[in-house]
Amino acid sequence: MSDLDSQVPYWDAAAATKTFTHPFHLPWLDGIGRHAAILDYGCGYGRTMENLEQHGFHNLTGADTSPGMIQRARHLHPTMQFAVLDAPPASPYPDAGFDAALLFAVLTCVPSDEAQHRLIAELNRILKPGGILYISDLLLQDDERNRSRYNRYVNHYDSYGVFETSDGAVCRHHSREWLSTLLTRFETVDTRTTTVTTMNGHKSTGIQILARKPTAT
Repeated sequence: MSDLDSQVPYWDAAAATKTFTHPFHLPWLDGIGRHAAILDYGCGYGRTMENLEQHGFHNLTGADTSPGMIQRARHLHPTMQFAVLDAPPASPYPDAGFDAALLFAVLTCVPSDEAQHRLIAELNRILKPGGILYISDLLLQDDERNRSRYNRYVNHYDSYGVFETSDGAVCRHHSREWLSTLLTRFETVDTRTTTVTTMNGHKSTGIQILARKPTAT
């Protein structure tokens, strides 16, 4: 069982109560136009897709591993397209089918290096040459609470930054160096740091990365 589907019961249980707050930096999508085909991978209950629709984007697709999240998304946004991912990170979408892919607070739910690499490879597959990948996630934090739990679980998960939350999720925070390694097949266009309120109500330092799939390999 992969990282991406091993925590489905947790997210199904959390679907009705969790709130996601990663900010959306709209200017990063100005270059692709309002008719662009956009995939929100790990869309949750459709919050980011709703934001995009409000700003004039209409060719939107959301996918998530959690049937509970997708059920909530379809209830909140009945006119939007949503799909449950049955064998993540694989998706049912064709090669080079999207102009942009969003990955908002998804890597933090994928603890292992291998699973993260497979996820990024899948997004590379479904993006058109020149397509953009917009990542929003969490950096390694410097406060004592986070350092303590990183150290508590480093031997168990063999990775500094992976930890278990008090309500049962396994999450990961990232170094900038690791994220750069993960995106070696992409061209980094821009980065920004931001403050994010996590799903359990803690203020954390987030990072957003705009990357582009090369037009030629």
